Amino acid sequence: MGAPTPNPQPESSQEAKLKIYFLPNLLTAGNLFCGFVALTKIVEADLSTGEYGPIKVALGFILLACIFDLFDGRVARMGGVESPFGREFDSLADLVSFGVAPAFLVHRVVMKDVFGSHMELGWFLASAYLICGAFRLARFNCLATMAGTGGGKEFLGFPIPSAAGLVASLTLMIIQFNEKERSLGNWKYILVAVMVFLSAMMVSTVKYPTFKGLGLRSSSTFLKAVIAALVLGFVVVLRDKILYYVLPAFFTSYLLYGFIRPRISGRMRREIEEEDDDINDQEPH
Repeated sequence: MGAPTPNPQPESSQEAKLKIYFLPNLLTAGNLFCGFVALTKIVEADLSTGEYGPIKVALGFILLACIFDLFDGRVARMGGVESPFGREFDSLADLVSFGVAPAFLVHRVVMKDVFGSHMELGWFLASAYLICGAFRLARFNCLATMAGTGGGKEFLGFPIPSAAGLVASLTLMIIQFNEKERSLGNWKYILVAVMVFLSAMMVSTVKYPTFKGLGLRSSSTFLKAVIAALVLGFVVVLRDKILYYVLPAFFTSYLLYGFIRPRISGRMRREIEEEDDDINDQEPH
């Protein structure tokens, strides 16, 4: 007689192990939706006329995807509903919104003018950004699984949402500078250089703070509360300029902070990256 075959596990029991939490995954779905709309707008754009309207809309949806991505993980942590499904779904959405969309954007808008008849090099650079972003996400998921915490206080390599945010906001600023000329001018070379640099930074070993502890329940000093209120007022007053000037400066500052961070004192680092210990104690370890 052969060895007895194990009884198959009931389907209902298998489904019970897969936990899908509604609100965090709804925000992640919003991220993915924004990435898809951005891609459709990039395809629809007729660049021969020098009209960048659809491209601006696409850039706006990439930045909106960054906002969805910012909140889905925070909502999951605040509710204590982090799950492997949410982490994998988030990475799939990030690959579309922050990998495929920015790579296709720069390829469609910039590469033809930069490389001319040598379009193969443009394809290679755009695909290099996408591949490095995919490696970055895969490495993050593996490290999160190995640590058993869903992520720590540091990112290894520049986060792909921040990379996409920098590409999108910088492109918006360049379009704003050259809107009357209906071209990107010499700024287009900067976009190519930035995308190549970001490709390397995403798979680098430079560490960036996650700021996961900064949320609705995080505490702060009186001075920091005043500074935050002033910054909010600055944003309201200059809301028309935020997309064009403040966002590129913000993402660039975060990019450079990874290089400055190891060279500042531990006390200053804690002040900048302050997290609420009570919240951290409530997260799974």
